Amino acid sequence: MNHEMSIKRQIVKYQSQQFVTIEDNIVTEFPLTIFVNGIEFATMVCTPTHFEEMVIGFLASEGLIRFYEEIKNLTIDEGKGFAYVVLSEKKEINQQSYTKRFIGSCCGKSRQFYFQNDVKTAKTSTSNTIVSAEQCVALMNHMQGNSLVFKETGGVHNAAICSSEQVLVTRTDIGRHNALDKLFGHCIRNKIAVRDKILVFSGRISSEVLTKAAKIGVGIVLSKSAPTDLAIKLAEDLNITAVGFIRGNSFNIYSHPQRIVL
Repeated sequence: MNHEMSIKRQIVKYQSQQFVTIEDNIVTEFPLTIFVNGIEFATMVCTPTHFEEMVIGFLASEGLIRFYEEIKNLTIDEGKGFAYVVLSEKKEINQQSYTKRFIGSCCGKSRQFYFQNDVKTAKTSTSNTIVSAEQCVALMNHMQGNSLVFKETGGVHNAAICSSEQVLVTRTDIGRHNALDKLFGHCIRNKIAVRDKILVFSGRISSEVLTKAAKIGVGIVLSKSAPTDLAIKLAEDLNITAVGFIRGNSFNIYSHPQRIVL
């Protein structure tokens, strides 16, 4: 079953001091409910593409799997909006572990708010990647310039895994976490080493986005938008270079600037 990422719809537009009826592209939403070992685990409202990658990345991000081989079976029923996952090992699915916040120690340094499973899955970066300022701008421009859905609708987030020279894989979704999970799932399923890769992202860098980047395993996060103060603290603790406001030929480096050179 093929689902459209956007649909055309007649709308009323106000411009030049008058109302006109035009046809506009509207981004679509699709609810996907994930069952793990027969237990309903989560419902994700997403852009209807790359379902398997998103589920794989989500499970890894939540700490249920580390490797693709830990999934015995994964079936997507697009007609009903269900994803059925059978893990190789029986695991206790404790919903509280995935929804309850608590104060946890971040790598022995500052005390920060985490979801309980984040403490187990967020990794301190050991990346030795160096990227030039011009490459940062070029990677962002390439990712955004090649997103047709964003150009048509303006209603999606874009995310990409890159080397310092080129964009390797891009994913798009209405949900910023979904876009990152799709990337994560792609890397896990295809055994792509990400330690020395770069995450390029269209949205703001919140603490949850930064934590997701740490789970994926990258050492540099490039964003078109702003970071939050907690995201910067986490980036400092997790040895991640956070770069924001990449617009035109300028940007701001908020943590570990040694990885960005002229």
